[in-house]
Amino acid sequence: MSVSIEMIKELRERTSAGMMDAKKALTEANGDIEKAIDILREKGLASVAKKSGRIASEGIVDSYIHGGRIGVLIEVNSETDFVSKNEEFKAFVKDMAMQVAAAAPKYVTREEVPASEVEREKEILKEQALNEGKPEKIVEKMVEGRLEKFYEEIVLLDQKFIKDPDVKVQDLLNNLVVKIGENIKIRRFVRYEVGEGLEKKEENFAEEVKKQMGQ
Repeated sequence: MSVSIEMIKELRERTSAGMMDAKKALTEANGDIEKAIDILREKGLASVAKKSGRIASEGIVDSYIHGGRIGVLIEVNSETDFVSKNEEFKAFVKDMAMQVAAAAPKYVTREEVPASEVEREKEILKEQALNEGKPEKIVEKMVEGRLEKFYEEIVLLDQKFIKDPDVKVQDLLNNLVVKIGENIKIRRFVRYEVGEGLEKKEENFAEEVKKQMGQ
């Protein structure tokens, strides 16, 4: 049985599991959402949902500067100061700073993306599909599918992890929550690039960051 985007979305809303974890669980459960929830619980991934409601007001602010050309400040929160001093937690924060530098997301979560921006993108994608001669009856499904790519480009949690493209940032975060046992939130970030918004010769600093990370 094929797994639809709607099924994945419902499972994620009910468990807070990552995109890939939800898809794998649904595939294993042949599309049965209740069974997929059990599979996630057995793996400890559904426990993330319980932790996600807990207050995370500790944490750290870290930075990453690439060659004096790209600079990132990022805040990642934990529930306790003890965890914020954990080496694995700090390594995760550093990786996220480099992720922002390399992949240039605009938002942390999908919920932060303005509705007007989503609707504008939907209209563009719809026109593209129609111009390709696609039947109108399947255009909506095509738009939903292509919208996922849109989120992957601008939402940090939906992006592929720069060090391992088979893993999404959300999955990486969920695995850390399960391992550490506390709610962890990427709260905010800011990214600066020299000359951003000004007319200049084209230079791909993001590619430089990826190379530095071994990509």
